[in-house]
Amino acid sequence: MQVQKSFKGQSVYGTLYLVPTPIGNLEDMTFRAVQTLKEVDWICAEDTRNTGLLLKHFEIETRQISFHEHNAFEKIPDLLDLLKSGQSLAQVSDAGLPSISDPGHDLVKAAIAEDISVVALPGASAGITALIASGLAPQPHIFYGFLPRKAGQQKAFFQDKLAYPETQIFYESPYRVQDTLENMLEVYGNRPAVVVRELTKIYEEYQRGTISELIAYIDEQPLKGECLIIVSGLDADLARVEQESTDVDILSLIDQEIQSGLKPNQAIKTIAKTYKLNRQEVYNAYHNRD
Repeated sequence: MQVQKSFKGQSVYGTLYLVPTPIGNLEDMTFRAVQTLKEVDWICAEDTRNTGLLLKHFEIETRQISFHEHNAFEKIPDLLDLLKSGQSLAQVSDAGLPSISDPGHDLVKAAIAEDISVVALPGASAGITALIASGLAPQPHIFYGFLPRKAGQQKAFFQDKLAYPETQIFYESPYRVQDTLENMLEVYGNRPAVVVRELTKIYEEYQRGTISELIAYIDEQPLKGECLIIVSGLDADLARVEQESTDVDILSLIDQEIQSGLKPNQAIKTIAKTYKLNRQEVYNAYHNRD
């Protein structure tokens, strides 16, 4: 059991600050983030050249320490020594919130184990920013970060998450998005999904549709820039209707009604009523089928 009083404590140690940086637009840097970076003794940067440009823009002269996945193991003891000596550190990633896609989490765990205060500043997060404008259900959601690169590993990953109801958020290279969507389509079926690219930048773009529609669009319009994929979780009601549609061939019956002269929505209403199914669920199943 441990209780951290971030701003009212009596610790003789320094504080580890987790400071978010912009994910594209420099105006998303907060006043508090700038002030914190000016006041700490050291900035632990994923890429000192990249962070150096940010520091120069905001006229921050604090010294940097290189801290990334390739040197974290050897650097963490030295960083803990600085904190124990009373110096404060700020850890930043190249973009967004630190401690997610960088070794910051290992530093956080090590600091907590030594009873050193860890203070997180709120700020830009690509996954959450994209999610709330995606049009997909923002709650509940799961953030997974980067996916396995090999097709077999991806499909196994998706198969394991197939029945999850939560909206799922992934980071992906623009060169692999189409292949990833094809693997996703094979396992998940044709769910609603969104591809987001160049978030907060001048070419920011949301591509919203079904997975198959996104694949077709990307085939004609190759992607550039940093990308996210957001995909709907399993819709239990829709899955049930699709299963019932398979059992009694509901969708074929709708097609037959349309061929006999009914408009699609009238056919859906007729079949839903006949088989005592939810009309909206049948509508979604009919219009979202492959």
